[in-house]
Amino acid sequence: MHRVFAALRITGLIALTPLLAACDERSAAAPPPPPPPEVAVVAVAPQRMPVTTELPGRTAAFRVAEVRPQVNGIILKRLFVEGSEVKAGQQLYQIDPAPYAAALQSAKAELAKAEATAKSARTRAVRYRELVNRDVVSRQAYDDVMAAEEQTQAQVGVAQAAVETARINLDYTKVFAPIAGRIGGSSITEGALVTANQATPLATVTQLDPIYVDITQSSTELMRLRRDIAEGRLQGADRERAPVTLTFDGQAYPEPGKLQFSEVTVDPTTGSVRLRAVFPNPRQELMPGLFVRALVAQAVKDDALLVPQQAVTRRPDGSAAVWVVGADDKVTARTITAPRAIDDQWLVTAGLEAGERVVVEGLQKIKPGIQVRPVQAQATAAAAAPAVVAN
Repeated sequence: MHRVFAALRITGLIALTPLLAACDERSAAAPPPPPPPEVAVVAVAPQRMPVTTELPGRTAAFRVAEVRPQVNGIILKRLFVEGSEVKAGQQLYQIDPAPYAAALQSAKAELAKAEATAKSARTRAVRYRELVNRDVVSRQAYDDVMAAEEQTQAQVGVAQAAVETARINLDYTKVFAPIAGRIGGSSITEGALVTANQATPLATVTQLDPIYVDITQSSTELMRLRRDIAEGRLQGADRERAPVTLTFDGQAYPEPGKLQFSEVTVDPTTGSVRLRAVFPNPRQELMPGLFVRALVAQAVKDDALLVPQQAVTRRPDGSAAVWVVGADDKVTARTITAPRAIDDQWLVTAGLEAGERVVVEGLQKIKPGIQVRPVQAQATAAAAAPAVVAN
């Protein structure tokens, strides 16, 4: 029996020998473990950026002048083309000057008459002054002559004022443009009778270059911004040089503007505050009443953290996450707060610290906890300090 078992053991060992040899050969041929995957990373660094607020607004003319007659009369000529550009002081209408020219001549004649009377009274006063010194005439007679001389001088003054009034009225028969700008349609034609200071303007001149943009901002947003500045989270922008940019009809307006002033009271019906900006409008692309969107620089953020958009993933619940490479070159998923997209980057307000490395390329190669070989991502032109848009 023992011989039988011994024979079986020997037979089993002989049978296992080829299997063990095959395993040794297989182990010797196994490839080495793969190297860590290469990923591109960027180091998050704080940046100094203007904090801008996107607000609705409407354009308004820089100046508007309604042209009205200042004397009565018949319109003889209209001297402009409707819808054209006019210069300040350019004549627009000619009212019949004949009655006013005659009134001026009459006033001049009255002045000449008053001056002649005054000359006679002055000569008489000189004569009476000599006579009263020699007691030839009474003091009362002398006083009467002097009073009459002063009265004639006053009449000369009245006549001179009448001449000046007549000259002004004659000048008013020429109706001039009070400002430079684009003139609209004429409300009257040649032969129409106009009256001084009538309610209906003859025409309206609108100055479009530069042009105003009236912007409305919620008082709640404004107060929050001021609170952030007061508590040191933001720095206040220089209102005298605060830049403003516009978009309208889905396109950016090429000319930059600047904030001019903000109201000191809140509109009780809307709860908003009005801000006014002024923009160059050399090509008159902007017309009064146009709805626009304005980006207003109202503060400066010194420690803004931005990450490229391709580094941020959105989860089904809407939260944002990035892959962060630690000091040991291992990756971990990190939930962040990224409320705003700024150009091709996300503004991160929570979840990241300055100096941390974020994966921007090779996301498909990684999973939590694995070790990677990080390389610096190529710099892009988008890293040129975009503006932070306030909530």
